[in-house]
Amino acid sequence: MLESERGYDIIGDVHGCALTVERLLEHMGYRKQAGVWRHPRRQALFLGDIIDRGPRIREALHLVRDMVEAGSARCIMGNHEFNALCWATPAPPESGREFMREHNERHLRLIGDTLQQFAAWPDEWQGFLDWFYQLPLFLDCNEIRLVHACWDDRLIEPFRARHPDGCIDAEYLRAAAQWGSLESKTLDRLLRGTDMRLPDGMTMTGKDGFTRGAFRTKFWEEAPQTYGDVVFQPDALPEDIAALPLSAEQKQALQIYRPGDPILFVGHYWQQGQPHSIRPNLACLDYSAVKYGKLVAYRWDGELQLNQDHFVWVDVPHYA
Repeated sequence: MLESERGYDIIGDVHGCALTVERLLEHMGYRKQAGVWRHPRRQALFLGDIIDRGPRIREALHLVRDMVEAGSARCIMGNHEFNALCWATPAPPESGREFMREHNERHLRLIGDTLQQFAAWPDEWQGFLDWFYQLPLFLDCNEIRLVHACWDDRLIEPFRARHPDGCIDAEYLRAAAQWGSLESKTLDRLLRGTDMRLPDGMTMTGKDGFTRGAFRTKFWEEAPQTYGDVVFQPDALPEDIAALPLSAEQKQALQIYRPGDPILFVGHYWQQGQPHSIRPNLACLDYSAVKYGKLVAYRWDGELQLNQDHFVWVDVPHYA
């Protein structure tokens, strides 16, 4: 729950940009005291994805964990923290895999910077892996909600009934090895969002160099008609694909976050340009910090609809 006398600063995906986090915190009035960044009245809420890709992953993890342990911040799990747990966890024998996340070239490209930067501190890295289990999948504070990629009550409610603290454990992680299980669906939806297959077996290679057969979709569009109406990612669909009509089945399968639901903050989606709300009750705060974009926060003070003046950010320099 939130404390009525405090303000809250929700911060988007960090991805190892530790110096930029310090600049943003300082800009918002936080000061480093006894080695920990603190604010006299406010608390920082991190949307996950602290690790991977950036130049100072180890420093970013120490900064965020120290704040959480001191009570000056909270942090939820991102898909990259989940991926790290899967990379380090042996898979159940019946899965046919050695690890929960296969140690292939594609996956190494994502976690490689993290592993390299912790190469000289293996015990420290293990300590952070253990800490990732303490990161809840979401925060539901009545007035506001935080989840890394997508809020879906149909999956959150049964999860919350079994895990009131919002955290997974090793047993839950191993159960997610079975594709299509409730555990797998929950983690995939909350941490990676919704997607849609490209038609006719098509694939696209994004700016990140990865080739995919699906694209990320909006989870709030109430009357979409075409593929272009639901795409939500930096890489645009080809014009001919964007113009294709959605089938009735595709429309029915879309997840909808309603206008009357509490304010929701997500990260994950690599937004660009001027930070802004998507709807009066929905904002994405991931503005590609690790690609020299912006590290963005929203300063929430109890309002029931998002206020454009409450978005703050710092541009990310090359030294990050």
